[in-house]
Amino acid sequence: MRSDYLISFKGLKQGKHHFEYKIDKKFFDSFAYDDYLDSNIQTEVELVKKPNLIEMVFTVNGDVLINCDVSGEEFYQPIQGDLKLIVKFGEKFNNDDDVVLILPYQSHSIDVAQYIYETIILSTPAKRIHPSVIDGTLESEVLKKLKYLEQNKIKEEQINPCWDKLKGLI
Repeated sequence: MRSDYLISFKGLKQGKHHFEYKIDKKFFDSFAYDDYLDSNIQTEVELVKKPNLIEMVFTVNGDVLINCDVSGEEFYQPIQGDLKLIVKFGEKFNNDDDVVLILPYQSHSIDVAQYIYETIILSTPAKRIHPSVIDGTLESEVLKKLKYLEQNKIKEEQINPCWDKLKGLI
């Protein structure tokens, strides 16, 4: 599968070239990444070949099926993002820089799977909250239990006067 994401630039003419990929669950399985239950993402790679370097722009747009961090409910999270990469040529391979990739002079292709993967992962919000949790319309057992526990915590704080005496010690 990874060979599907191998772009051979050796035979390309100078100028712009476009590549498109449809990213699904199998793509993430190849990276052993199981946070996404499913995905439907369109990825475009714009490659600009110049005499001494290659400029690449990765653009992702679609959605991934994930679990809400609050309720545990599944929902589709919209994904949109891009990544810019400059490919230069040198004596040996070096990908220590986030923006510049150095390939050996004799290279003729580049595997873009890792860069597509990183673009999608970085485009996913760190906190994943179901839209219905935000607007208050989601009904689930987990949310009911959280509300119940929150209300009892407030009641407990209001009822227990011994804590007031300890606060006076400070």
